[in-house]
Amino acid sequence: MTDLLTSDEYGAIAAEIDLPATPFIDGKFRKGAGPMMDTINPATGDVLTKISTANAKDVDFAVKKAREAFDQGHWSRLHPSERKDVLIRMCKLITRRRRELAVMESLDSGKPILDCETIDIPEVIHTIKWHAELIDKIYDQTGPSGDDAISMIVREPIGVVGVVLPWNFPLLMMAWKIGPALAAGNSVIVKPAEQTSLTALRLAEIAHMAGVPRGVLQVLPGDGPSVGEPLGMHMDVDMVSFTGSTETGKRFLRYAADSNMKEITLECGGKNPAVVLEDAENLDHVAAHVVNAAFWNMGENCSAASRLIVHKSVREPLMERIIARTRDWKTGDPLDPANHLGALIDADHCKKVGTYLKGKALVGGKAEGNFVPPTIYAVKPADKKAREEIFGPILSVIEVASTEEAIQLANDTSYGLAASVFTANTRQAIRAAREIKAGTVTVNCYGEGDISTPFGGFKQSGFGGRDNSAHAHDQFTQLKTIWIDLSDPSEGDNVG
Repeated sequence: MTDLLTSDEYGAIAAEIDLPATPFIDGKFRKGAGPMMDTINPATGDVLTKISTANAKDVDFAVKKAREAFDQGHWSRLHPSERKDVLIRMCKLITRRRRELAVMESLDSGKPILDCETIDIPEVIHTIKWHAELIDKIYDQTGPSGDDAISMIVREPIGVVGVVLPWNFPLLMMAWKIGPALAAGNSVIVKPAEQTSLTALRLAEIAHMAGVPRGVLQVLPGDGPSVGEPLGMHMDVDMVSFTGSTETGKRFLRYAADSNMKEITLECGGKNPAVVLEDAENLDHVAAHVVNAAFWNMGENCSAASRLIVHKSVREPLMERIIARTRDWKTGDPLDPANHLGALIDADHCKKVGTYLKGKALVGGKAEGNFVPPTIYAVKPADKKAREEIFGPILSVIEVASTEEAIQLANDTSYGLAASVFTANTRQAIRAAREIKAGTVTVNCYGEGDISTPFGGFKQSGFGGRDNSAHAHDQFTQLKTIWIDLSDPSEGDNVG
């Protein structure tokens, strides 16, 4: 585990960081053609820096440079083991600057430094390294073509890839995308969320220092209309990989239809259930996982378990334990490692979350500035708290009388990203995991699997592919069939 500093020591690091402030295009920082944009510290409201943003003109230029780099082949046709070496060198440079990146991430997003230091930055390094190591270990295929032919099914990098990131895990979601995309040989253009551009810009600089060629990894800060839409509509972008809201994700499907039918992968929202059945064992263990699932990262997490569906026979003892544990989750200054929760991303989002802070809360229930403490409500299934994605630290508790009712409620949503089931009965656990319509179902724990397991959703939680695992690598490639005729020409032409 990373040795944590004191809040004063983190503050001293924050005061000394030289923050990037312009787009990173074609191997260097360049002033964008868009307006200046304030980057705000969510915890204090202070302006961290002013960023020169990109617009459609910059998108055109970046796409041109990305295409040139791809066609030149300095990266796309580089031997897989050489790409691996560059990405591993990149991981070493990230490791050397991990504390700076952790503090930047906390300042920019309001995330607690505790998570940035112990989860986000280590996972960024692990993700990029994992995909780097995979590059020269993926084999293509031959088909059963008989004696007169050989059919080869080979992967090729898809080309110029647009990556559109969310603000809740700025650096980690960038790693989830660029790890497999760069490993496959693509040129990548990243549009970070306008609230959280700093670490994306720094990571692009680090990648270039590690040996990623000019034009292969570029970062264009700016808003959706100025950068996201031009990327989605661009006729020379071959693919867009998006993580964010379902509403915005649907726009990229329209952009693809209205432009060049570029490939689209979407990882979108969720209203994820934690289902606790009557025979669940060790309620202290269950409570620990439910609290973590609901409140980690301030609930600003697409896989947050914001619905607790609990059998009536265990509801009371479980809630006693959950409420007791919730009180240990301190909310406050993100640079204080004693705090588990920091600030919500901005005032607008805090106002939106505040619309759900109505009624009598079992714990919490009141916002202070951009800070919302862990909050729990007992609700009916039709309550909007139980149906809408809040993206804040609010847990809705729904009591049920049977396993069948629990599964029915778990599936009563337009989303299908993640779910958890707690039960001592293995058969019941497997049946529930199969019946719940979600891309990841954990049993007797909360989680998303690990880098080796695909992550993505059913229904309106996802489309077109998966993050993590070899499946993520595959989505940044396209398959080509090469058919070689081995028949003897002297035996005559058998065509027709």
